[in-house]
Amino acid sequence: MTVTQPDVSVIIGAYEAMPYLVECLASVEAQTIDPARIEVIAVDDGSTDGTGEYLEEFAARAPMAVTVIRQENSGGPSGPRNVGLGKAAGRYVFFLDADDRLGPEALERMVAMADENGTDVVLGKVEGVNRTAPKSMWGKTLKRTDVFSSNIKFTLSAQKLFRRELLERHGMRFDESLFTGEDALFTMEAYLRADGVSVISDYTCYYLVGRDDGKHVTKSGSYTLRFDSARALMNLIADMVPAGSKRDTLMVRPFLITLLPQFGPKFLKDSEEVQRHKLELAKPLMDAHWNEGVAHRLKVHERLRLYLVAQQRPDLLKDVLEFLRAKRQAAAILEKRGTRVYLVYPHFRSKKAGIPDWVYLAEPREARAFLGWRETSGSSFLRRAARKVRRMLRGRAASPGKRAAAA
Repeated sequence: MTVTQPDVSVIIGAYEAMPYLVECLASVEAQTIDPARIEVIAVDDGSTDGTGEYLEEFAARAPMAVTVIRQENSGGPSGPRNVGLGKAAGRYVFFLDADDRLGPEALERMVAMADENGTDVVLGKVEGVNRTAPKSMWGKTLKRTDVFSSNIKFTLSAQKLFRRELLERHGMRFDESLFTGEDALFTMEAYLRADGVSVISDYTCYYLVGRDDGKHVTKSGSYTLRFDSARALMNLIADMVPAGSKRDTLMVRPFLITLLPQFGPKFLKDSEEVQRHKLELAKPLMDAHWNEGVAHRLKVHERLRLYLVAQQRPDLLKDVLEFLRAKRQAAAILEKRGTRVYLVYPHFRSKKAGIPDWVYLAEPREARAFLGWRETSGSSFLRRAARKVRRMLRGRAASPGKRAAAA
């Protein structure tokens, strides 16, 4: 008897997951895809709340193949995911957190999307339940895209469909030395190695559930773990993407999402020792990866804070953070006939501070909000040149007919 390879292996790492695990597994059982086409590999990571027992009960009655593995606690999500990945037999794998749940058609839609388009990673729309979920990448369904031409870099959680052959070919596993951000490292590598990525935006595939007990992994961990996570992701990007605009585009993600929050208004409440330590941890990252290409992809207040971190100027940084904490609106100064907008955050054009003007210069996407701003003459020149080329091409296309009529 030949055993048919499942289409997708659903890997669930579970630790102290009750009662959320009940709805999680119910959502797997409710999938519209044929149960024969999926397998579930559930790893109980040393739970003491009945998680392991409930998994075994589910395995005994579920309509699909279910493997339950019980092990000593590993200390993080990477270990269980790697164990599950090592046992997976499906053409695709999907990592499902034990406190979250799937939309009923999720696996059927994601597998179909990957098969129809030959893509290696599929993102299904995520909706938050008692917590926020990423939003910027769900504007429209994309049959085939990549990490450079879409906003998928802002969703690096592991809850996606991955072609298992891609993962095996490159020996990809979750970094068990990281206790936060391990999924970001894994997913970014998959994006960069993938032969195409698909995005499903017209159906909620995944419900990201906020736990009432506050035990969700992303809410825990000291600030030092955040720096570890930023360092790992920055190094991966630097290793895999040559220096230039593409690398700068991706570097925005760890700077903006992982590093910058350490230097928000809450920094003012940190002890002097913690403030000093955060700046020390940030210094090698700023020295290695911060540049004007990354800076110009940020809003002014984001760029200004990171510039001051790079310069190791906590005195000036605190003034900026006080301004932001007070929720004050930065005044705008328009120069060069309205083609430049400077936002007057603290220390703008202060000789003593010595911060260059470009740090305060709003990029077009931010400048558009201010009355009187207009695009640069360079942009206008390029538009005029493009129109001229189009007119010339139309003229050439029409000329054979004109010549024929004259003849």
